[in-house]
Amino acid sequence: MAEGTPRQALASIHRLYARRFEPIVLELDLTVDPLEGIPADPLAAALARRQPTLRAMVDGLRRAGSDDRASTLIARIAPCGMPLARAQEIRDAVLAFRAAGGRAFAYADAFGEFGGGTIPYYLASAFDEIWLAPPGELGATGVALETPFLRDALDRLGIEIQAGQRHEYKNAVNTFVERDFTDAHREASGRIVTSSLSMIIDGIATGRALPPDRVRELIDSAPLSGAQAREAGLVDRLGYRDEVYAAAKTHARQVGTGAAPSPGPSTAESGAAESGAAESGADRDDGVTLQYLSHYRRVSLRREASRPRVPALGAARSERRRVIAVIHGTGPVVLGHPGRSPLAGPVMTADALTAAFRAAGRDDDVAAAVFRVDSPGGSYVASDLIRREVERFQATGRPVVVSMGSVAASGGYFVALGADVIVANPGTLTGSIGVFGGKQVVRALLDKVGVRFGAVAEGENALMTSPRRAFSPAEREKLEEFLDRVYDDFVTKVAAGRGMSFQEVHEVARGRVWTGTDARERGLVDELGGFSRACELAWEKAGRPGADTPRLRVLPRSGLVDRVRSARSSEDAAAGAGVMGGLGARPAGSLVGGLASSAVSAAAAVFGGPALFADTAFTGGWGPLAAAAARAGLPLGGPLLMPPIGRLS
Repeated sequence: MAEGTPRQALASIHRLYARRFEPIVLELDLTVDPLEGIPADPLAAALARRQPTLRAMVDGLRRAGSDDRASTLIARIAPCGMPLARAQEIRDAVLAFRAAGGRAFAYADAFGEFGGGTIPYYLASAFDEIWLAPPGELGATGVALETPFLRDALDRLGIEIQAGQRHEYKNAVNTFVERDFTDAHREASGRIVTSSLSMIIDGIATGRALPPDRVRELIDSAPLSGAQAREAGLVDRLGYRDEVYAAAKTHARQVGTGAAPSPGPSTAESGAAESGAAESGADRDDGVTLQYLSHYRRVSLRREASRPRVPALGAARSERRRVIAVIHGTGPVVLGHPGRSPLAGPVMTADALTAAFRAAGRDDDVAAAVFRVDSPGGSYVASDLIRREVERFQATGRPVVVSMGSVAASGGYFVALGADVIVANPGTLTGSIGVFGGKQVVRALLDKVGVRFGAVAEGENALMTSPRRAFSPAEREKLEEFLDRVYDDFVTKVAAGRGMSFQEVHEVARGRVWTGTDARERGLVDELGGFSRACELAWEKAGRPGADTPRLRVLPRSGLVDRVRSARSSEDAAAGAGVMGGLGARPAGSLVGGLASSAVSAAAAVFGGPALFADTAFTGGWGPLAAAAARAGLPLGGPLLMPPIGRLS
């Protein structure tokens, strides 16, 4: 038959029409850590365009759960530094997808090569089938935290750390002033490790139908070869990518035709023989559509937006307040407008977050707010300003539910205090109700290199933050007053927000970091769950009918129009757009990052010149003192920063 004949054209139309009804195999890439929040800086958004966001991933799985065509999921998993809490949120979404009738396949080239695969394997245990490449290993070796102690190195350099904290568990300064764990530091870190491993063991035991004691034995004997992992029941099949994809497509076709899905072979050898024929024509026309989950979600959103909405007669009033405002607070908490440096990571600025809550309060369509927090803390003042705006939004008669991400501690916990409900993942790191402050003194280092400084100052405490001299007794007293004042205010506001006494809060505070599970047992968190659960609770608190589906509206708006146009007022939805950038030219973060800061600060002390407080190149949680804090060697995040504990590995 000649090319382009009417019959051939008709056949092409029939194929295109049939493709609309083909079963879909969804692909999920879990080899990279999904982004938390919405990139607000244009350059950061462009750089992150190909990286999935956690919210889009969870929403895509929710949508697929109600789509009979998209009832098969295949995910490629690899170690990528994903925090435990984020893995738990994805696990919950996969389990919900399966509960809705979907089938999920997990594939890994290796769960860590000779270690480092505990959290990736824990994530995979939520899937129906786990496939491992034949040469791959299962390196689920347990959970560990490592903390550097730099006291000896700093002594050799001639750098002295003068700092204080409230209280013994606020161990951010221990990295610099101790040579090993203090009892409190070891106790807190040990509890995080124990709690985290307990969650992981329980999840694997449930997912693989194994006794928890047996899972613990297998972890203690890891790394395991692929054959050992399969024999132990931790892996279903050994096979390469083409084999697991063939099995997933076979399942999708069987479900699509109404045939009973085959349980498949017990080994990769028989699996390859059974499915090889089907796979050989996969790229041409095998009756299955392969789609990334992100693409599937975009198509779903477009279709949803294109459907005409014709409200019933008299339904105009009920159409109001159908929106949940979603406000993301990601990164260290800082005052004002940070400098734009997308490579330095996101920050939670007081200006952006307070503007977002004011805009939500003025929007009659908003029925409730979900405040998604993923922050290690930072500025005391900025944290309190955000907390205040949360309370002001509540005063309009609408609820606020906080959804904690991988970390919501110190200032990241402070901002959540005004919420009606606090929801955390079991592995969220939270609490750290405490404060620290101080400086590094580099006088001995400068003496070693033969550098002398003169100083002219007016004011008793004008040189208080100078790294070139030690605190005077009066200056040290001022520091202690600051620490007491901030800690007392923090604990008092936690007590008011959580319905506890000051002493009850103090017992679980003192700077200590908890997992979400432990925080809930101690009254710091109301419920365990992820973002989806927080939205459900917000809708319930708003008194909306169960069948009424809310729309989500992200604030502050970050669209191009909102960036370009001038805000009409400080309560305009566009007022917060474009003020959530990177943290100046230097990254904020833990005091571990302060090691590099020590060297940089020493150089600044030598070459920085007299304009201690006039440097606007730095910004952060210390507000107007940010430049001085940078030169003093303090982390830019601020005094309410969670102690560095590293990543679980």
